[in-house]
Amino acid sequence: MDTPSGKLVRSHCVGTTAVVYASDYLNKLTGEKIERECRRHLNCGCRALVIDFGDTKLVNSIGISILLGIIDIAEKNDARIIFSEVNSQTKQLFEMLGLTRHVALAKDEREALLNISRCETTPIVH
Repeated sequence: MDTPSGKLVRSHCVGTTAVVYASDYLNKLTGEKIERECRRHLNCGCRALVIDFGDTKLVNSIGISILLGIIDIAEKNDARIIFSEVNSQTKQLFEMLGLTRHVALAKDEREALLNISRCETTPIVH
């Protein structure tokens, strides 16, 4: 999706799952672009989000705040959310701040998509 600064937030859909790619530095500007892209996909009917952090080297406090907002939006839309390719430093930050209580982590995009498809095909037993 084209953004006001002209930079694109890369994303694509796999079935009803949107895969959104975070930038190298997740701050206010890039975080807001990712949030808009996640909202757009949820508004178009996506039932799950994968945010890929493969290119992300650094996440600042505002970026964390925006990620918490995305988690909240996903929960309100009954959508699953998985973070993939999170480097070890960022993973420690997410764990310390409690994000991993709300979001599953996956080794890569493929594993994230497999986890989502397993949950979609697993019957709920009451």
